[in-house]
Amino acid sequence: MQRVGRFERTWRQVRIVLEAIKFEHTLFALPFALMGLVYAADGAPSLRTLGWILVAMVGARTAAMAFNRIADRDVDALNPRTRNRALPAGLLTVRQMAALMVGAIIAFVYAAYQLNWLCFWLSPIALLIILGYSYSKRFTPLSHYWLGLSLGIAPSATWIAVRGTLELPPMLLTLAVAFWVAGFDILYSLQDYEFDKQYGLRSLPETLGKARAIVISRLSHLLCVVLFGLAGWTLQAGWLYYAGVVFAALMLAYEQSLVKPDDLSKLDIAFFTMNGYVSIGLFVFSLLDRLL
Repeated sequence: MQRVGRFERTWRQVRIVLEAIKFEHTLFALPFALMGLVYAADGAPSLRTLGWILVAMVGARTAAMAFNRIADRDVDALNPRTRNRALPAGLLTVRQMAALMVGAIIAFVYAAYQLNWLCFWLSPIALLIILGYSYSKRFTPLSHYWLGLSLGIAPSATWIAVRGTLELPPMLLTLAVAFWVAGFDILYSLQDYEFDKQYGLRSLPETLGKARAIVISRLSHLLCVVLFGLAGWTLQAGWLYYAGVVFAALMLAYEQSLVKPDDLSKLDIAFFTMNGYVSIGLFVFSLLDRLL
């Protein structure tokens, strides 16, 4: 019985940690990392390369989320939407979250070292980008695009991991992902409009108003579709890739139709469901394009 009780306590703590870092949101970035990987390797990479890329991805994202929770703990405690997160609710301590962050950084840097020297030397820059985002809302309404870059570097990172160089195709993929993320993050930030106004946090809705911010979100998504198309041209992709781009465009159009300045009731569907379809859909079409 003691073993069962110890296991249950451990599993409960693991679930708290996974919820705190929103581990399920890895779904947003990982497919694009694998997309860059598939094209860089011209098919399937070695299992060793794939393994270390997955370690690096999980390590980088875990470090970024843990640092974000530490940096935002006081703000999260004030926001009704976030006050039940692990740190403000007392489910985890800052020391525990910091230990998780340090362990994740070590895993990320070591994985980069195992991949190649360019990955290793660029790893501090990647950390600066993904960790720095946590403070961007303090001083710029363009924080959505900083978040976009934080996720968008994934296809460029996997390209470097496989080829040891950075070329135009993954850079276009990075820009496409960055505008995609910024577009949906602008929509997500609509729900914090009043809170951001009250406490001086920066976002496009806070700066431009809800209606204008939605217009910027739509333009960002339009630009992301164009960039995905250009990336396919530089990759010499086949029709299946472009079918994936059309699929993503339709999902984004539907996502945008769900959100209105005075109606955020369908925001969760727009944020989680539609964006999951976009990332997984584009990866599946890209994989089929490369394999077939």
